[in-house]
Amino acid sequence: MNFTKEKVKDYFLLDTRVENIFINEYMISAPGDYVKVYLFALMHADLEAPLTNELIAKHLNIQHEDVLKAWTYWEQMGLIRKHFKDPGNKFDYSIEFVMLKEQLYGTETKPAVSLDQGISAMMADEEIKMMFADIEKSTGRILSSTEVRQINSWISDYQASPEIISYCFEYCASKKKTSVKYVEAVVKSWTHQGLRSAVDVEKYLSEQDKKQYLYKRIFQALGFSRNATEEEKRIMNRWFEELGFTIDRILEACGKTAGISSPNINYVNKVLENWHAEEKSSSGEVSTSEIMNYYDMLRRKEEDEAAARRREVYNKIPRIKEIEDELKSLNAEISKVIISNAVDKKETTDRIREEIDSLNAEQAFLLTDNGFELDHMDMHYTCADCRDTGVLETGERCRCFGEVTKKKIQLLMEEIHN
Repeated sequence: MNFTKEKVKDYFLLDTRVENIFINEYMISAPGDYVKVYLFALMHADLEAPLTNELIAKHLNIQHEDVLKAWTYWEQMGLIRKHFKDPGNKFDYSIEFVMLKEQLYGTETKPAVSLDQGISAMMADEEIKMMFADIEKSTGRILSSTEVRQINSWISDYQASPEIISYCFEYCASKKKTSVKYVEAVVKSWTHQGLRSAVDVEKYLSEQDKKQYLYKRIFQALGFSRNATEEEKRIMNRWFEELGFTIDRILEACGKTAGISSPNINYVNKVLENWHAEEKSSSGEVSTSEIMNYYDMLRRKEEDEAAARRREVYNKIPRIKEIEDELKSLNAEISKVIISNAVDKKETTDRIREEIDSLNAEQAFLLTDNGFELDHMDMHYTCADCRDTGVLETGERCRCFGEVTKKKIQLLMEEIHN
């Protein structure tokens, strides 16, 4: 007679044995994600099922980087061994789970590494010992054993030097940020940018401070009170680094937004790109600066002419000046009412608008009745599309920009001086 037992084919109906030593000695003090990585991989090791770090990250819904950090942590604790396929590739390795009972009681394997022993071994390195002393001085508290191991893992995970880590804690503490998670993000950012010493970091921070000043100066010119987004910073960096503009030239471009309803970075970007393209290929008859001076002269001429027409109207119809003063007063009054909390806000604004409409109608009647066009006192632009700025609302060059010639500039100058 033969006896057989049905084999369970579904992995998830089987059991995984976890040594109590792991639960009592190691699990309590380990970061939660590291415990999940250990147990999940241990299950697959028992089943001899294929598994990669990428799949572990996907199944546990954590970052791939955190899986690598977990293996570094468990290796330092003595619970696993890494077997590298290529000594030159520190990310290509297999994991061997160590039998914890043998570590404690076996004669052929090394003793288990307790938490205290692991930390003591770490502190035998004078540079690392000094690093942790500096960190505790910066944070003003004693680090936990979990934090000590987490911080120490940055050396292998990010190739961060103890000097960089110490400097980072001091830097973050000056900004009232002492969370280990926050500092880790800064360390990761610095090392990914190739910073390897305090001197490198200081140079980098100095450049960043200068950039922050430039960003702020540009946003002030645009009337923005918020901080720049990463994309906006990228665009502004390009103005300085690729297009080679000075801050004064950029602020001049920002000034071109005065005539549009919604100033924005993209508008300024188009203005600067156009300037750059024109200056790069300025082999034409008229330079960009000459054309811009032409537009400035043209607008000043038109402003003077509009002022003269206003004086003409005021002299002939004094009531027009009175109406304009009354309209200014009513517009200021309605603005105050709109932002107020008055109970009769709607009734008041309706009354003021009726007065404004009545005054506008009276002004229109007086102008036409005395032989003036309704826009007689307005600015009369040569180009209605760009209002004699050379730049459209979209930030692109107006068609009239290419029509400016030296002869045209000369005629305008003669007209102004005559």
